[in-house]
Amino acid sequence: MKNLIKRTITGIIFVALIIGSIIWSQYSFVILFLVITILGLWEFYSLVKTTNFARPQTLAGIFSGGILFISMALVAMNIADFKILLINLATIPLVFFIELFSKNKNPFTNISFTILGIIYIALPFSLLNFFFNTGLIPGVFQYEILLGFFIILWINDIFAYLLGSAFGKHLLFKRISPKKTWEGSIGGMIFSLCAAYIISLFFKELSSIQWIIIALIIIVFGTLGDLTESMFKRSLNIKDTGNILPGHGGILDRFDAVFMAAPFVLIYLIFIV
Repeated sequence: MKNLIKRTITGIIFVALIIGSIIWSQYSFVILFLVITILGLWEFYSLVKTTNFARPQTLAGIFSGGILFISMALVAMNIADFKILLINLATIPLVFFIELFSKNKNPFTNISFTILGIIYIALPFSLLNFFFNTGLIPGVFQYEILLGFFIILWINDIFAYLLGSAFGKHLLFKRISPKKTWEGSIGGMIFSLCAAYIISLFFKELSSIQWIIIALIIIVFGTLGDLTESMFKRSLNIKDTGNILPGHGGILDRFDAVFMAAPFVLIYLIFIV
């Protein structure tokens, strides 16, 4: 009961912060998610170091990931053009340069995990900036699409967990996640599709069919993101990636679905809608 109360309070604050930052302005979103990106990278590199298999460059990775996020945000807000993204090409050699003088035993393993953190965490978070400016309404700040994205993702997460806990019998991917079930996944899908239709009644930037397609993308790739993070935790033999969110675990625990779903939803919005 005590853990449920802690989980509920943390969840309310967490959701309120994200929704508030999205609705308030693109600047508030950038500030909050820059912090989340930094914390996520720190968490990832710290976990990898516990294996003694690799020693990723934490500060260099966070610096490179932060530069990637900020440069993407500046482009998305029309403050800078795409040329500024070239600055990210200079941060990758920095990782090699540092490793060259670090005298570590497995330099290329360290480099690989450093760059993996940037690709796996910083890049998807950076792409979220473009949800405000997909070109559907040129020059207009659109928070509705990003807000709808998170609502559908949360609905899928919540109902997959609740229905899986109550009715789950058939495991979805036993080798990777012994708790995720087909019943939970199907339940999450049904409620997500319903949520997408309801959202389409209020956020009319997209049609109901387009919102439902976005929901399907979130369901498929969000589940893939969840399983990928479970595989990561299983390889490290840990339950949670951190404890920064009491009752919920770490940053990677809460945003695992975003890492895989965000790029594919953005591709759909830009190239297909």
